[in-house]
Amino acid sequence: MIIGGAEDKLGHRRILRRFVSLSGGSQAVIAVCATASSLGDEITDLYEKVFYELGAAEVLSVRPVNRAEADGEVATKAITGATGIFFTGGNQARLSSVLRGTRLGDRVTSMYRDGVVVGGTSAGASVVSEHMVALGASGETPKQRMANLAQGLGLLSGVVVDQHFAQRGRFGRLLSLVAASPNLLGLGVDEDTSAIVTDEHAMEVYGRGAVFVAEARDAVTNAYAARGSEPILISGAKVHFLPTGTHFDLVDRELTQYRTAVEQARTARRTSEHVPARTATRRVDAEGVHDRNAERAVKRRRLRPPSEESPR
Repeated sequence: MIIGGAEDKLGHRRILRRFVSLSGGSQAVIAVCATASSLGDEITDLYEKVFYELGAAEVLSVRPVNRAEADGEVATKAITGATGIFFTGGNQARLSSVLRGTRLGDRVTSMYRDGVVVGGTSAGASVVSEHMVALGASGETPKQRMANLAQGLGLLSGVVVDQHFAQRGRFGRLLSLVAASPNLLGLGVDEDTSAIVTDEHAMEVYGRGAVFVAEARDAVTNAYAARGSEPILISGAKVHFLPTGTHFDLVDRELTQYRTAVEQARTARRTSEHVPARTATRRVDAEGVHDRNAERAVKRRRLRPPSEESPR
């Protein structure tokens, strides 16, 4: 279950509710891995509370902060018995560097192969693929060097995942990635939206936004020759905008099921009825923001002259 970040945690919680259901419903044992997050116990406690409220039987917690901890028995034992494993948001480069090639990372992979549901939001969504976006820039125009790739857990081969897609303008960098690696299928997932993949090929879109799919297998491109950060030529790429209720085959790369305009409108109306007032703290709202940006924001607030501070 690939979630584009900022999923609803306070209202109807459709996506997290669906994750609990897929993980076994009232029998679900969910392991929350918050390695990517800089919020520590705050984010772990939040998801524990949400999953219990949604009916999970047990919620486990594991948060190795370095490779030595991810290689230890404590971390692997912490997820033993889980029917669902959930990766929180944060810094995907940290998640990749800590987990890939460790006992915990290998254990997650083997459990997934045995049928355990794996979900991730924001940074946690990126790590499920073999090739993941480690960092990069936003922008609508595909350019050279817009993103750097790292190795993910490899649960889903042949795809590269980007999150907060429409909200952070990541259209250009996903197209540049598939242009440079035409064998990859690009998945751009909007916030509060999920791509639910079954048997590593059948994808269902579920949530408030859409999933953008990009392929450049038959495109003409000069991505291999572009210099610096100049725009890239991409001609003949195929794109798919898939709203909730749409089903897509990731192997055959074709639409398999969709809703009519009337059905889509009905779904949109039902969804709007469950939009809650935003009462989450700013730290929780900022989940998925790159750590360095968050740290800079904190420093700016600390260094702000008294005259610039808003009245209490």
